[in-house]
Amino acid sequence: MRRDMNGVTKSSFEMFSNSDEAVINKKLPKELLLRIFSFLDVVTLCRCAQVSRAWNVLALDGSNWQRIDLFDFQRDIEGRVVENISKRCGGFLRKLSLRGCLGVGDNALRTFAQNCRNIEVLNLNGCTKTTDATCTSLSKFCSKLRHLDLASCTSITNMSLKALSEGCPLLEQLNISWCDQVTKDGIQALVRGCGGLKALFLKGCTQLEDEALKYIGAHCPELVTLNLQTCLQITDEGLITICRGCHKLQSLCASGCSNITDAILSALGQNCPRLRILEVARCSQLTDVGFTTLARNCHELEKMDLEECVQITDSTLIQLSIHCPRLQVLSLSHCELITDDGIRHLGNGACAHDQLEVIELDNCPLITDASLEHLKSCHSLERIELYDCQQISRAGIKRLRTHLPNIKVHAYFAPVTPPPSVGGSRQRFCRCCIIL
Repeated sequence: MRRDMNGVTKSSFEMFSNSDEAVINKKLPKELLLRIFSFLDVVTLCRCAQVSRAWNVLALDGSNWQRIDLFDFQRDIEGRVVENISKRCGGFLRKLSLRGCLGVGDNALRTFAQNCRNIEVLNLNGCTKTTDATCTSLSKFCSKLRHLDLASCTSITNMSLKALSEGCPLLEQLNISWCDQVTKDGIQALVRGCGGLKALFLKGCTQLEDEALKYIGAHCPELVTLNLQTCLQITDEGLITICRGCHKLQSLCASGCSNITDAILSALGQNCPRLRILEVARCSQLTDVGFTTLARNCHELEKMDLEECVQITDSTLIQLSIHCPRLQVLSLSHCELITDDGIRHLGNGACAHDQLEVIELDNCPLITDASLEHLKSCHSLERIELYDCQQISRAGIKRLRTHLPNIKVHAYFAPVTPPPSVGGSRQRFCRCCIIL
C-alpha cells in the first residue's frame, strides 16, 4: 500500500497508472496478454479486471474461464453468480466445480446448462438444492458431459439417471454417493445409455441390491472404479457378476458390505488381474483362503483396507509378501489374530524396501516391539498406526525412528496407574478409568 500527496491510500492495482498499462499494451499484443491471463486463477483474474477497461475486457474474456473451481467461495456463491459466469464463459467453459455451494439450485443450473453446452466436468457435490430438474437440463443441453459429481444431492432419484442415459452418452464418471433414493431401476436405465462408464461411486446408496450390479456387469465392460461402501444389501451374487463382466476393474470398495464372503475374493482373482485397490473393511466373513487366491492372481495390488476382517491371520500377510510386490498401503486395524511373525514376513517381502508407505495396526493386541524391528528395512515407510497396541513401547518406537527418522508414528500410551496408598482403604483409578 502507498499514500499519495493528499494522504489517500492506494492499492497496488491503483498505483499501476494508465500510462504504465498503456506501455505494456504497446509492448505486448493483446493475444499475448490474453495468453498470460489464461494461467491466472479466478481471484487474480478478477483483480486484473479492475486495473483498466482494456484489462477488464481481456481478463473477463471467456477463453480464460475454461476451468473454474468455486469451492473456496462456497458460502458466497448464489444462483445469480453461476448464471452470470455461464453467460460470460459460454461455450468456453469445460470444467466447473460448485462443490459445497448450498445456494445454487435448479434454476441457475438450467441457465448454466443452456449457456455452457461444451461442459465436460461438473462437480455439484453437496449442492443439496439440486433435484432431478438439473439432470434433465444437463441431459437436454450438455451432451459432451463426461464427469458428473452429485454426491450428497439427496433429492436425486431414478429420474435423474434416466435423463442422463438419454442425453449424456459420453458419461465416463458418475458419483451419486448418498443419493439413497436411487434403486436398481435407475441403475438399469443409466447403464443402458452410458455403456462407456469407467468410474461409478454408489457409496451409501442403501436401496441397491444385487440386481443393480447385474446390470452394471452386463453393460459396463470399461468399468475401472466401483465404490459400493455401505451398500448393505449387496451379496456375493451381485459382485461376482461385476467381476465376470468388468475385467478392467482396478479399484473396488465394498467396505461395510458384511454379506460378502471368500467367493468374491476368488472371483476377483480369477477375473480382475489388474486390481490395484481393494477396500473391504468390516467384511468379517473374509478369511485367509480368499485372500490367498486373491494375492496369487492380483500382483498389481497397491492398497488394501482389511480393517476388521477379524478372521485373517499371518497366513494372509505371508501371501501378500510373496505375491504383491507393489503394495504401498495396508490397513490391518482390529485384525486381532495378526502377530509379529506376519509382520516379519511382510518386512522381508517384495514390497518392503521400496514400496510400502503406510501400515495401520490399530488394536492388534498381539503386535509387540518385535514388529517394529521387522519394519526397519522398509525405507519408504512414511506412517504407522499403533493405537491401542498395548505391547508396543516408547522404546520400541524410538528404535524404529533411529532407522526411519522421518516416519510418522501414531500411538497412544495410557497414563501409569498410581500405586495404592499405604494403609489406605480408598480405591484408586488411573486417569483413563476416571474418564471412562
